[in-house]
Amino acid sequence: MKRRLPDLEAWAIFARVAQLGSFSRAARELGLSDPTISKAITRLEARLGLTLIARTSRRIALTDAGHVALERAIRILDEGEAVEEEAVEQASTPRGRVRVSAPLSFGVGYLGPILPRFFETYPEIVVDLALSDRKVDLVAEGFDLALRIASLDDSSMLSRRLCTMRLFLVAAPSYLERHGTPSHPAELVRHQALIYTGGSLRDTWRFAHPFLGENTVQPAIRMWSDNAEVHNPALIAGQGLAIQPEFMIWREVQAGKLTIVLPEWSITPLSLHLVMPPSPLRPKRVQVLIDYLAAELAKAPWAMEN
Repeated sequence: MKRRLPDLEAWAIFARVAQLGSFSRAARELGLSDPTISKAITRLEARLGLTLIARTSRRIALTDAGHVALERAIRILDEGEAVEEEAVEQASTPRGRVRVSAPLSFGVGYLGPILPRFFETYPEIVVDLALSDRKVDLVAEGFDLALRIASLDDSSMLSRRLCTMRLFLVAAPSYLERHGTPSHPAELVRHQALIYTGGSLRDTWRFAHPFLGENTVQPAIRMWSDNAEVHNPALIAGQGLAIQPEFMIWREVQAGKLTIVLPEWSITPLSLHLVMPPSPLRPKRVQVLIDYLAAELAKAPWAMEN
């Protein structure tokens, strides 16, 4: 049986139509006519014997078969673009847009200050930075890379661990003067907690001691938030305790505004990762940004070796 080559062009067009949700928008972006887009999808469906996109006069929607095929179709499109871009960029200056996702507080505090030096080195690269504590879908949302401070659970993504970050239980000296300084995690049930809802600790705090073993506690909760940095003003004002990553409180600890509580008890640290879509092919503009971020963030005062 003669083997047929896949219709790569039609798969790439299908991916773009699905991403944009419109035949006409895909045609404009790709510089093709509406009939060309429609014929490519029809040709692909005829080849497969399946309907990938349900069409009505007002909208389109992916069928179940279309949803199943979409991730690999996007990968075909991305890898085709990456191959062409990589070939062109090998002999030219890196240029173009790089889409980056990063946690809000980390992006403001640490990406913003180091990007100007990157722009000086690579003046033709544009960084499209989306700051949010939401975990984005890199492939579906079209991101080139993401910075994540967490344990990774998506094995389909490529990742590069940059450093380890310690977590500390902290409070203001004024809070400890009023409520007392805990000497054991069990005493925290009598204290007010400021809780970051995006982490793994949430309402249960876990501590480990080299001689006393592990201890878990559920403190009384004064405040919940999906952004940890918003707790700092309340912490400094003496309104409770919180477990915070070192990058967020090291200046306040040095200045005496916050105190590390239970310093002999440790909390499982976090890791800072660069996460990338599964394709091993990356445009040069993306690779130089990855290398730059890895080198710069490893120098941070809170960064620990892996």
